[in-house]
Amino acid sequence: MEQTVSIGTQDFEYLRTNRFFYIDKTDFIREWWENGDNVTLITRPRRFGKTLNMSMMEQFFSTRYKGRADLFDGLSVWNHARYRELQGTYPVISLSFANVKGGDYRTTRDKICILLTELYTKNRFLLDGDFLEPGERDFFQMVSNKMEDSVATLSLYMLSGFLSRYYCRKVIILLDEYDTPMQEAYVEGYWDNMVTFIRNLFHATFKTNPCMERAILTGITRISKASVFSDLNNLAVITTTTERYATSFGFTEEEVFAALDQFGMPDKKELVKKWYDGFTFGSHRDIYNPWSITSFLKEKKMKTYWANTSENTLISRLIRSGSAEVKIAMEDLLEDRIICRPIDEELVFDQLDHSDAALWSLLLAAGYLKVEQMPEDGVWEEPFYQLSLTNLEVRRMFRDMVKTWFHSPQVRYNDFIKALLAGDLEFMNRYMNQVSAKTFSFFDVGKSAAEHEEPERFYHGFVLGLIVDMADRYRVTSNRESGLGRYDVMLEPQNSQDPAFVLEFKVRRSSEKSLSETVQNALAQIRDKGYDAELTARGIVKERIRHYGFAFEGKMVLIG
Repeated sequence: MEQTVSIGTQDFEYLRTNRFFYIDKTDFIREWWENGDNVTLITRPRRFGKTLNMSMMEQFFSTRYKGRADLFDGLSVWNHARYRELQGTYPVISLSFANVKGGDYRTTRDKICILLTELYTKNRFLLDGDFLEPGERDFFQMVSNKMEDSVATLSLYMLSGFLSRYYCRKVIILLDEYDTPMQEAYVEGYWDNMVTFIRNLFHATFKTNPCMERAILTGITRISKASVFSDLNNLAVITTTTERYATSFGFTEEEVFAALDQFGMPDKKELVKKWYDGFTFGSHRDIYNPWSITSFLKEKKMKTYWANTSENTLISRLIRSGSAEVKIAMEDLLEDRIICRPIDEELVFDQLDHSDAALWSLLLAAGYLKVEQMPEDGVWEEPFYQLSLTNLEVRRMFRDMVKTWFHSPQVRYNDFIKALLAGDLEFMNRYMNQVSAKTFSFFDVGKSAAEHEEPERFYHGFVLGLIVDMADRYRVTSNRESGLGRYDVMLEPQNSQDPAFVLEFKVRRSSEKSLSETVQNALAQIRDKGYDAELTARGIVKERIRHYGFAFEGKMVLIG
């Protein structure tokens, strides 16, 4: 029988009481409890069921839900008598930082304080009678939206003690999307202040808290221990490469195919696999994003559901302003090739602007990349992973992202492509001077040859645009060996009737009299280094190979 799919519902009780479509993940309760870890940090990409699972955990353990067998009856955890007895027996502190975003430190800190104050409001029954000592009552009253740091950072620690004493049992603490304020702090430039505040809050809550039974934190990234977990030696870290809980977040292929059968779409299995399969957790391959699958079950259309659920501003900026090596790797990824890069799952946000390894680590944690092969222990000093884009949905997202870099009403990329194919040098020059004026700073390339001897960030961003717009007609490669050197860009036609192209980019040197001389030197390099060799080896005659030299001086461009 086909169930109703409720898109975006993150409340376990709401799903269960309304009998909406739900894939049973309650065995996570049993697995986590039996592992016995004191504090568990679980990182998964966005929209992977983290919040729904945290809602499920709260409603299983919390005394507020005692006797709610209806929520779990028929699910895997309810098959165990021990867990039927455990349900509803612990005080639980549950909060989420998912909406803690602000353009400055004060705004973000105030939002955290509002959440902490709401927790105290929910537990105002502790103020009834003489349960709290006078000093404890004073602290309770000090918790407010504008409380001092000394109060805010101790608030969860103190509330744990109050609830533990009231219920005669230690508390379970659940913190969802713990890293959202940290990501905001990095983007908006108040990282140091945020780190200090969060570190002090986490130290009191998770390290020096004798009234805490266990805790779970979820997020997208594993922020470095030195940043916010500096002295939490009781932390069990579960990342996308960890074996534990591998199938607790996200849908397995078996679950997805069963859902397609249930919804009368068994013929769509291979197409769904091509679009949405590809996530790997631990050694478990063929994990699917729940948001994409439930959206497809609802709409029955192949679309980029997951990739379009939130802005990818940070990812776009990091790739756009990244080194030439980053863009060359993105070229390979967009061409469905595998790259080999170092990964450090303990992400240091303040290294993102100057560390390619940090960028690849973020892309892996965020779900845009998947691990094709793990590094062998002891083989490398630095762990190198074989990586590729996760699936067709992610590839389309990156293609759309690259298009936005060049496609605007003022500078239309496809017009340049048409001029290139037609050999219209006049239009090509006019276009490139327009686009360089509007996007050079966009790619962070510097204003002169002295500042940036080779503004390769712009060049390779331009190449990414070629790959996106010409993929149906050309194989676009860059910075590859051919003849006696490495060409900048090569366009190999898929149709034998189309011309081939070799492009060379050069910044004008002080010894060159003009941009025209720079163009001629670029063309001479193509000829003298024999860059046509790769094309001629594939049967393309020289008469069908066009050479273009691109000469740059600041934001001025000349093509010849």
